[in-house]
Amino acid sequence: MTGKVYLVGAGPGDAKLITIKGRECIQKADVLVYDRLASPRLLQWMKPGGQKIYVGKLPDRHTMKQEDINQLLVDLALEGKTVVRLKGGDPTIFGRVGEEAELLRRHGIYYEIVPGITSAISVPAYAGIPVTHRDLASSLSIITGHESPDKLDHSIHWDKVTNATGTLVFLMGVAKIGYISAQLIKHGRPPQTPVALVRWGTRADQETLTGTLADIEAKVKAADFQPPAVIVVGEVVLQREQLMWVEALPLFGKRIVVTRARSQASELVDRIEELGGEPYEFPVIETILPEGEEQRASIAAALAALEEYDYVFFTSANGVEFFWRHLAELKVDVRGLHHAAIGAVGPATAAALAQRGLMAEELPGRFQAEGLLEAFGSRLQPGQKVLLPRGDLAREWLPDKLRELGLQVTEVDTYETVVTGEDDIELLKLLEEKRIHAITFTSSSTVRNFISILKRMGLEDPLPLLADITIACIGPVTEKTAVEAGLTPGLLPAEATMEALVQELCRWNETTRLR
Repeated sequence: MTGKVYLVGAGPGDAKLITIKGRECIQKADVLVYDRLASPRLLQWMKPGGQKIYVGKLPDRHTMKQEDINQLLVDLALEGKTVVRLKGGDPTIFGRVGEEAELLRRHGIYYEIVPGITSAISVPAYAGIPVTHRDLASSLSIITGHESPDKLDHSIHWDKVTNATGTLVFLMGVAKIGYISAQLIKHGRPPQTPVALVRWGTRADQETLTGTLADIEAKVKAADFQPPAVIVVGEVVLQREQLMWVEALPLFGKRIVVTRARSQASELVDRIEELGGEPYEFPVIETILPEGEEQRASIAAALAALEEYDYVFFTSANGVEFFWRHLAELKVDVRGLHHAAIGAVGPATAAALAQRGLMAEELPGRFQAEGLLEAFGSRLQPGQKVLLPRGDLAREWLPDKLRELGLQVTEVDTYETVVTGEDDIELLKLLEEKRIHAITFTSSSTVRNFISILKRMGLEDPLPLLADITIACIGPVTEKTAVEAGLTPGLLPAEATMEALVQELCRWNETTRLR
């Protein structure tokens, strides 16, 4: 059976600027064909086992020819696969979608064109430039700037285009900026006409250069301003001084790797985005229910004796979640804990308990196991019974200390932490290009697994590649593990919470801006 091809606009770069339908197409694709203008984060939405084919430029070869891409889509569809051709911006604006669709139609292959947000309007918007304005520009032209001067003269009627609309937007024209400026001046645009170039708009790398038709070429050369960039010509460029907004956000300009399990990463990812940063999700751990018969038997035995415990200490939100999953699976009534004192490490753990109607009696000042012991202090007496529902990689410090005090401790591994994550070539490229600014670690296992996965991807020694990247650890235990792994942590929040970690990242970015 013949497959189907979706010709999808990826938007300008910010992963959240793709359409809902575009995301749905990626999620059901068997094969994703993409180039460098598509955000790497979009690739993470593919289903497990999906094939990714990069057709952009690599150091060892040029971009795949358009004719070859067209044929590739046909061949994949004839194999019965659901194919997504992911294109930056909108596929119908200089995306050569017509050539791809034409060949698909000729072979009787069903296809859909899924529009995207074009960089022609979104990139200027992220630079604080509206492409139209009631008092300045009521019309807009979108023009290719990618061709050679000979082809530009053949495809663009400069005498008509120059003054046809209030705003002119050139896509892919950085290398031809001098020629474009000269033609516009020659055909009637004043030399003092404002111009802006916005590079990698909507992404962490976004840069904006402004000038006039008379001096923009010299400014581009002086700044070594490289493509890809959108060029805006017209009085609307002056609005940037009043309307630029994204540069004012506290994490603007920073691409930050989030290593948490994908099921837990949303809080940190959302906060980074809200504050103007670009999160890059690279989950290196996954939490799962234990599968061993012996482990499950010990959990069942521990939960069957709920009424016997004097204390239940939860050291993580994961511990709470999996504890409740086991209660439900084993049909154990939580009211068995009616006389036990409940302790929680950190506000996130206490919040997870509160969501389930169970209130922690003590909240330590230090959000780690040491703080829990301090909080209960003299209440702990020899002979009392403690239940510790935890993960398989939890530290032994707390149970050891409780036993030293003469308490009877029942430890149960309610969940296991396993290495996850597919090989991510895009992350390696970003690391090699020094386009990762910070990496966040929220547990010791994220540190160990991150290094392990980089080695699995072919880096014998990942440390030199990470040397100039800011390492942010959520707490002192994680920081200690990072140091032992050879990293040099640079950020440690006062409290071991996600919000405190985010605020520490904001302070760091403010400091680096002032340098």
